[in-house]
Amino acid sequence: MVSAVLGWTDQEQEVARRAFDRAHSRAAMGIIRAVQAHASRMDSVEECWKLHDFLSIQRHEIEGRFDFRLPGLLFVFASLVKDGLLQVEELEGLESDKLNKIQAMSRM
Repeated sequence: MVSAVLGWTDQEQEVARRAFDRAHSRAAMGIIRAVQAHASRMDSVEECWKLHDFLSIQRHEIEGRFDFRLPGLLFVFASLVKDGLLQVEELEGLESDKLNKIQAMSRM
């Protein structure tokens, strides 16, 4: 069945959701590793405030970047591919036109 939103089939939406969730998990794990590394060298209250600032920035970036609204999802996927959080192969199941657009935009 085809959704009214930009011609996304139910199957494509499932593929997209799985890929989106994997990329989100990878981004979150990157933040966790950075926090663990920072915390292991923390030796002052100033370092605590730096960590707080880092986390605030990361939260803002993650919440802004990971937006699962279908109209902008190709741009989100292109950005995630470009930054290495997602591989195009993980999007197999999307129609070839969508995959081609994601690949083209990820090279910009």
